[in-house]
Amino acid sequence: MELFEQWESEIRGYCRSYPTVFKTASNAHQVDEQGKTYLDFFAGAGVLNFGHNNPKMKQAIIDYLQGDGVVHSLDMYTSAKREFIQGFVDTILKPRQMNYKMQFMGPTGSNAVEAALKLARRVTGRHEVIAFAQGFHGMTLGSLACTANEYFRNAAGIPLHFATHQPFETNKGGGVEQLKTLRALLENTSSGVEAPAAFLVEVIQAEGGVNVASAEWLQELQQLARDTGALLIFDEIQVGCGRTGQYFSFEGMGLEPDIICLAKGIGGFGTPMAMNLNKPEHDAHWQPGEHTGTFRGQDLSFVAGREALRYFEDDSLMAQTRERGELVQRRLMEIRDSYPGADFDVRGRGLIQALDVRDGALAKHIAKRCFETGLLVGPCGESGKVVKLLPPLTIADDDLDKGLSILAAAVAHCME
Repeated sequence: MELFEQWESEIRGYCRSYPTVFKTASNAHQVDEQGKTYLDFFAGAGVLNFGHNNPKMKQAIIDYLQGDGVVHSLDMYTSAKREFIQGFVDTILKPRQMNYKMQFMGPTGSNAVEAALKLARRVTGRHEVIAFAQGFHGMTLGSLACTANEYFRNAAGIPLHFATHQPFETNKGGGVEQLKTLRALLENTSSGVEAPAAFLVEVIQAEGGVNVASAEWLQELQQLARDTGALLIFDEIQVGCGRTGQYFSFEGMGLEPDIICLAKGIGGFGTPMAMNLNKPEHDAHWQPGEHTGTFRGQDLSFVAGREALRYFEDDSLMAQTRERGELVQRRLMEIRDSYPGADFDVRGRGLIQALDVRDGALAKHIAKRCFETGLLVGPCGESGKVVKLLPPLTIADDDLDKGLSILAAAVAHCME
């Protein structure tokens, strides 16, 4: 590790929590150079929904490369892109009666959010965006303006303009009544509050602490956006692509966002990819090439992403994810109930679950102990007080059980 410490930037982060050199990986396992195996309940912060080196995706990529398939194509048409688009239409959009245009941009979640903000401002002619406390939307300046985390915002070096924050539903002072108060301000032409171009929200705030919004609150927000002429943007970057036990985290809630931001798990294999779903009437405001980028829809990601879509041709994986989510939540509740005086909390949906230990130092200690005993987890939320679990959706039952046992033992060790 000395080479990394000597030559790699001080900006490096995750490696400080996982101080080893990983060499190989398969599904929910990572193995370091010393041969120690770790169960991965972090999964690339939600990128590896289908595990490390998913064999079907790996074989599809190998076959594509051996056939001299196009790897880089800007936004030109390729057979790989066509197969991905057709698969997404047939597997995701049409069964849900969703009508959206697919926009491919630079390959990160930040790129997706930047494009969504730009389009919302183009459509409405407005500048301001309303985002929510505890939200995380990216590190580039537009997406960072919408991100609430003080530590990340302070690194910008300049003021972050054209975005304001309101309480998320689960924040103190948040909820439906707070949205009604916001409505009153937006409808009062003498309130001094500008109507926004968009409301940007995560249905489940992943980095913010696995805070889960209710259908009632989201419906109220959607109606507020419609009544004030603003677009509703859902950031599905970490909780989409099956993570919650449905392809989208908002399914079945009577919601129809104007723009849906996807990244991370959409490429399936860990190869980079981001895509926005834009309502056609909004997408029509784009002029050719107005939002560009060198890596728009990288072809290996289209190949892997097409294989990922096959998991959604029936409900078997999603049903399993929902069942496993209930199992994980029960196990976390057992941990919570073992320490009644600690005021721990459990929340999540599907295979994004969290144990809120109410103390950042304790969460860090638990994560460190997990690493030492062979489990990768990541603290998140305000002051890093939430232990978040993001195992691959394809994890073996025995591995899921073992990882939860390691976590319980780590909590017990740290609570002694």
